[in-house]
Amino acid sequence: MKDGELVLLYSKDESYIVSAGSKDMHTKSGVIKLKLLKKIKFGDEIKTHLGKTFIIMKPTIIDILQKKARRMPQIIMPKDIGMILSITGVGPGDNVVDAGAGSGFLAIMIANYVRPGKVVTYEKNKKFLKVVKGNIAASGLAKFIKLKQKNVMKGFDEKNVDLVTLDLENSENVVKYAYKALRPGGWLAVYSPYIEQVITIIKEIRKRNFSPPKIFENIVREWQSEVYSRPKTVGLMHTGFITFARKMGK
Repeated sequence: MKDGELVLLYSKDESYIVSAGSKDMHTKSGVIKLKLLKKIKFGDEIKTHLGKTFIIMKPTIIDILQKKARRMPQIIMPKDIGMILSITGVGPGDNVVDAGAGSGFLAIMIANYVRPGKVVTYEKNKKFLKVVKGNIAASGLAKFIKLKQKNVMKGFDEKNVDLVTLDLENSENVVKYAYKALRPGGWLAVYSPYIEQVITIIKEIRKRNFSPPKIFENIVREWQSEVYSRPKTVGLMHTGFITFARKMGK
């Protein structure tokens, strides 16, 4: 593998994202000589000096985000990102506008699907910008993502995009700008942490030539099966609401 290529070192109880050819890495299970990775293929094994075995895998975007990305504000969870991708149907070559960037997770995940299309993500908070830039760089998708420091309450620069995603306070005030930015048939997806915001979003959508809005609460529960099977997740599984609408006019 190439010098500097990202690699997932995986075992059942321990895993790391590393760069091939880097300096030796010290882990709780011993030292791993990362220079050896340049002579090894995916699927092979590498051992620490204490004998712990790791499988060498090609990391997915989820692996990279989980292991290397930093989180500042609350992120949109993978289950909700999956719903946005499946309902809107965006794919390779599509162009997307995202606001606000937060930690950049949504923009990165969408960029992984629409490349060679582009995602333009807006963030006005200076505290988040450094984190977003670092996460985008770590993802390896920087050429498909453009980060803009701008207040979207004043509108978007883009036109004829395939999808606009909104995850910010007072999103209802941005619906009119999203409508202008979308191409005919393009999708609006708004993430809301509470139902009161959904109501205000729907009012704004109905003022414009959108399809009837659809609202989803996406609840996913993981199970575990050891001695016996039972839900792994207990308690509150709600993360938020997602409102979808499609632009019907020009």
